[in-house]
Amino acid sequence: MPLETSADSPVPVRTVLRLVSEWIGRLGRVWVEGQIAELNRRGSAVFLALRDPLAAVSVRVVCPRTVFEATDPAPAVGARVVVWAKPDFSLARGSFSLSAVEIRAVGIGELLARLERLRRELAAEGLFAPERKRRLPFLPETVGLICGRDSAAERDVLQNAARRWPAVRFRVLQVAVQGPYAVAEIIEAVRELDADHSVDVIIITRGGGSIEDLLPFSDEELVRAVAACTTPVVSAIGHEQDAPLLDHVADVRASTPTDAARRVVPDVAEQLVLIGQLRSRARRCLAGRLDREDSWLSGIRSRPALASPVREIDRRQEQVQALTERARRCLSAGLDRALSDVTQTRARLVALSPAATLRRGYAIVQHGDASVVRAAAEVLPGEALTLRFADDQLVVTSDS
Repeated sequence: MPLETSADSPVPVRTVLRLVSEWIGRLGRVWVEGQIAELNRRGSAVFLALRDPLAAVSVRVVCPRTVFEATDPAPAVGARVVVWAKPDFSLARGSFSLSAVEIRAVGIGELLARLERLRRELAAEGLFAPERKRRLPFLPETVGLICGRDSAAERDVLQNAARRWPAVRFRVLQVAVQGPYAVAEIIEAVRELDADHSVDVIIITRGGGSIEDLLPFSDEELVRAVAACTTPVVSAIGHEQDAPLLDHVADVRASTPTDAARRVVPDVAEQLVLIGQLRSRARRCLAGRLDREDSWLSGIRSRPALASPVREIDRRQEQVQALTERARRCLSAGLDRALSDVTQTRARLVALSPAATLRRGYAIVQHGDASVVRAAAEVLPGEALTLRFADDQLVVTSDS
């Protein structure tokens, strides 16, 4: 039942703390997983600060030394453990803590199994899909570098990048790369660099280490923070054989910090050699093009039409004269044939003409209407007939 209070009838602090202690006491024992952030031994007791692996919260754990030393091997700062504990609330100090009854170290096999399950879940969401990965800029203006404090990985990236392109600029954020505070610091650094518009690419790097040392780079919250970045991210964690989940979500995975510098910054010597090769190639292409054009012009100029234009006119004139002569011959032959045809036709007409027949002694007898008498029966007695000869004609009268 809720406690009935008011401004006129308040309850003392001890009552509130007693009620809180009674309510917490009813929770019973629970299994709690976390990462040891602090560890202090005081007499027969061991005091731990157990930090949540994802959220930036922690709880105080009081453990008898016998219980702590019963764990083999004994947990150290940064180790992941599972604690069977009873929630406890101190009335005198008004503080909450856990009283440990048993501590178990989280084994490598169990860690790997958890990481594999998380990897499958994130892959199913599409966070590792190749199509969402972005290309790195050819020559970044500023490179953001997230690394450990005074680490060899930082020196490798800076030295190799400066050796490849001396003018490259870096914005370095040094963070914890292992331990209970690593995830929170790395996420904060990623978000800070991603918000900086002058940073064109972000490198997250650290040297090699055990699986437990590299666990912060497989944290789900860190993976999601990198996936939400608008700036390309390069992961250079550990060595070639190390593969935290950050490698899968990053836009580019580098096998080592040195490889990260090689992938992000171009080599000025290689670029100068490439420029020289491209210049030579362009010079050869241009010279070849000019040679081809010069050969084409020489070929065009050597053609008869351009080499001797008058010669072409003369050739055309000869063709015109030849065609004119041919036309004349054809026309003359046609006229000759036509004249011959006319002569022959005239001869035939003369041969078949009635006048030729009359000149051979024949005469044509015609009625008064000029029709030809073809038989004696056609002539009437006393009819005037005309006898037509070759040169003249005679009119006679029929007597029968």
